[in-house]
Amino acid sequence: MVKGDPDSAPVPSTVVCINSDPDSAPMPSTVVSINSDVIQPDYVAWSTFNTVFMNSCCLGFIAYIYSVKSRDRKMVGDMIGAQAHASTAKTLNILALTISVIFYIMLIVLHRLKLLGS
Repeated sequence: MVKGDPDSAPVPSTVVCINSDPDSAPMPSTVVSINSDVIQPDYVAWSTFNTVFMNSCCLGFIAYIYSVKSRDRKMVGDMIGAQAHASTAKTLNILALTISVIFYIMLIVLHRLKLLGS
């Protein structure tokens, strides 16, 4: 929480008593505000796509493994480990996508020039 940041101020809460007896005290309650402003991406969807459709040199599958590791680290609260695995997964996804797109473009060009296939 940063001092002076209006977004990180505690959210005021109101306790509403439904009890009809005016002499009884309201039950105390606790409101927990979970700050979800920073969401660490784990790239599982992108890795799954690359594994299924663009799995050049198995980079998509390796990226998927790092994405799952990142999600696991995030679930146990290790945000530094999650960020490291997510960064590796992102790099591998970029490489898998780039290599596959270049490969598919080369296949199309060679096919159009009648150098490949019939």
